Amino acid sequence: MSEVAEYFNRIAHHYDTWYETKTGRYVDKTEKWLVFSMLRSRKGKALDLGCGTGNYTVELYKRGFDVIGFDASEKMLEIARRKLPDVKFIKGDAYKLPFPDESFDVVLSVTMFEFIHQPEKVVNEIYRILKPGGEALIGTMNGKSLWFIFKRIKSIFVETAYRYARFYTPQELETLLKDSGFIEVESAGVIFLPSFWPFPSLAERIDKRYYKKCKSLAAFIAVKGVKR
Repeated sequence: MSEVAEYFNRIAHHYDTWYETKTGRYVDKTEKWLVFSMLRSRKGKALDLGCGTGNYTVELYKRGFDVIGFDASEKMLEIARRKLPDVKFIKGDAYKLPFPDESFDVVLSVTMFEFIHQPEKVVNEIYRILKPGGEALIGTMNGKSLWFIFKRIKSIFVETAYRYARFYTPQELETLLKDSGFIEVESAGVIFLPSFWPFPSLAERIDKRYYKKCKSLAAFIAVKGVKR
């Protein structure tokens, strides 16, 4: 088992508590707004790649997708299965996805790419399992945002997920998709103000106004591409 999978197995039991905090609720709501505003698909078969405890799997399920969750951490998947007992969750390796060619209409991967060492290989797998015209959307933390520079410094002294993470820029994510053959590639970003900012309603207005113009400064970035 990889060091990253072991880490997520250890923290799985309290992973979702962050979403119960004021900051966690704001970040989750805002990131989901961005992700689902970028996806044009409204139905079909979807893969939540790196699903963790099923946060986005639940959202895809609520929106009517026929969704499968996939992750390397068994402990995280145990929690996801309790949330959605009727949904199939698979433990496995993102470098070798156990699905036939052209199986999915949508592949969504949020905050997984930070923890893989060969992103090009995973993007090629995503391309392979998508149907022609299918959409891939990858969401990651922005390596150049002030929010995550602070988080990386903190991780030097306290073990957090950021200790194991590789961060990306919008341009790097776009290049990943384009190099694998995706077309109509676009990126955007949200979360511009620091976590201690006391006025989330103002932060949300800023997010929705500048998510395209100022994406390079955002803490969370997403890129979408379409398979030819």
